[in-house]
Amino acid sequence: MRKLDLYISKKFITTFFMALLLIIGIVIIFDISEKVDYFVKNEAPLKAIIFDYYVNFVPYFVNMFSPLFVFITVIFFTSRMAANSEFIAMLSGGVSYARILVPYVACALLIGALSLGLNLYVIPKSNVTRTEFEQKYLKNKQVRFRNVHYQIAPGQFVYVESFSRWNNTAYKFTLETIEDNKLKSKLEADSAVWDSTKECWRLRNWFIRDYASGLEDHITSGEKKDTVIELTVTDFYRNEKTVETLPIKDLNQLIATQNMRGDANVMFAEIELHNRFAMPFSAIILTIMGVCLSSRKKRGGIGWNLGVGIALAFSYILFLRFAQMFVYAGTMPASLALWIPNILFALITVFLYTKAQK
Repeated sequence: MRKLDLYISKKFITTFFMALLLIIGIVIIFDISEKVDYFVKNEAPLKAIIFDYYVNFVPYFVNMFSPLFVFITVIFFTSRMAANSEFIAMLSGGVSYARILVPYVACALLIGALSLGLNLYVIPKSNVTRTEFEQKYLKNKQVRFRNVHYQIAPGQFVYVESFSRWNNTAYKFTLETIEDNKLKSKLEADSAVWDSTKECWRLRNWFIRDYASGLEDHITSGEKKDTVIELTVTDFYRNEKTVETLPIKDLNQLIATQNMRGDANVMFAEIELHNRFAMPFSAIILTIMGVCLSSRKKRGGIGWNLGVGIALAFSYILFLRFAQMFVYAGTMPASLALWIPNILFALITVFLYTKAQK
């Protein structure tokens, strides 16, 4: 059995990395053909294209789709083994079907653990350089946010009518302080410009209304005023791309902060968090499913099994995208939605396993 384990494991790992090299080459060619106009138009340096973008893009892409590469790999080499009647020989020799799966699961666990480690610690750091390159040479879009509401601290609420990335300015800025369900003070300004040197907001045409007991209040005003609050310009820049650059500790802190603020952008951080765990775990499920689908000798041979495998791989991606849409629509929490594809495919795998044993 040790020789059999080594035989299957060697085929698994070798085929997996050969498939990775082939797919990476194809993806890079298509990606270059799609983005070459942006590279030329924005005068991106060749050194930055290679080392800042593609050196960081390749591990990001490979890690994102590694479970699907595992699935297609298992379908491919297991179908060849079945076509050569190797499974018939193993089963005839007294080896149980469950025992045959052991080296498969061991390799899937190894790849899943490697993917999880990359997801939590390595990929976020490389994504920093990649996203900076994309924003500078590929996107470079000026975005304006409207009607932004934040709870920046217990009892402190910020409202911004619009925020422009072009000049880092919040228009119609309002800061309210509430204690014991009563409004204590209200700060309003026509605009608030982020001062990067002092790391504060510079208010223009501002006034503060302080509410005392009873009906009396006190009003102060001015043309310019610097204020420091628990809100920085980076809070307006966070989106589905910036959360990819955060290590797991910072990502958890961001989710806690955004939940406290009532920030709708928390869904991007929650999707990223659960994706980092769900995708590596799916490698085990898809590996067992691949063995169950391709271990039986069929007339269609490898071509039929590969066709079924690719169809199931794309259906997994489709289910994953649909699950994210449930989070965007607010109909389902990310902690459940991102695990639905794994749950569904796990049930299918159990059904296929019971049939394959027969």
